Amino acid sequence: MNTTDPVELLERAIGYARGALGAAATADPDSPTPCSAWRLGALLAHMSDSLDAFTEASSGLISIRPPAGDDPTPVGVLYDQACTLLGAWTSPAARTVRLGDRRLASGILLSAGALEIAVHAWDVARATRFDAPLPEGLATDLLPAAYALVDAADRGVRFAEALPVPDAAPASVRLLAFLGRSCPETGVSGGPLRSGQRTPFG
Repeated sequence: MNTTDPVELLERAIGYARGALGAAATADPDSPTPCSAWRLGALLAHMSDSLDAFTEASSGLISIRPPAGDDPTPVGVLYDQACTLLGAWTSPAARTVRLGDRRLASGILLSAGALEIAVHAWDVARATRFDAPLPEGLATDLLPAAYALVDAADRGVRFAEALPVPDAAPASVRLLAFLGRSCPETGVSGGPLRSGQRTPFG
């Protein structure tokens, strides 16, 4: 993917998310998000489940269970979960993680976690009309992870089709468009899809 330290990338993604979630505490949980299948409350519940899954991974195993329900998770709880996640991986943690019959290198999993946290935080910011653009440096370092983790089999399942943007577009625009998300700069409508299972990213 790239040479960025995965724990550092996770820390930067969490730092962005803490700011981007700023308006979610008082927002209507029924607010639409960039994905028509997700309402804000359901997205916050999904983020909570994902944070727990990535924390659980530090022990070397992610349990497979049904996805989270749609009851919104308080933002303060998400902040606490994010701190717990970072602490779990700052300490010595597993080098490989088992998910069902698959084994994943921890670096790949952490990059997936950083990608999920940052992009879903952007989704929340858009849903709450909170001004929290994805930082260009963070987007630049997340792009290799996105290209490595998302393939054709994911399209129409976990992600919508990639949206066309110029090669010279900012990294944040290219990242969001690659993941099927529209933003003002793309000028193209789109949105992520809702995953039907607990996965490392989706």
